[in-house]
Amino acid sequence: MLIEVLKSKIHRVKITGADLNYIGSITIDADLMDAANLIAGEKVSIVNINNGERLDTYAIKGSRGKGEITMNGPAARKVQKGDIIIIISYAQMDFNEAKEFQPTIIFPNEENNTLN
Repeated sequence: MLIEVLKSKIHRVKITGADLNYIGSITIDADLMDAANLIAGEKVSIVNINNGERLDTYAIKGSRGKGEITMNGPAARKVQKGDIIIIISYAQMDFNEAKEFQPTIIFPNEENNTLN
């Protein structure tokens, strides 16, 4: 039996931009993606702390060390620059494997989205 469990989480980062005209996705600083064990194209869930919106999209690797978190495409209507979000990814794995699995959770600086 496979179950879906938390794989990675970037806890509380600030939206730095919202680009409605981009084709879709969320752009995430490369340092944050690496630290959270996320890859480009991976499905992520976004939880907006400011307004309660939840949505799924995929990750795009942004520039390294800039703290960029940009919501792209139609999802840009669900966030505003300055909103605080949580980025979550899940993985499917065998039930017994899941019992031993440890997710990667990072807590960046909420003001500038950098790692301390």
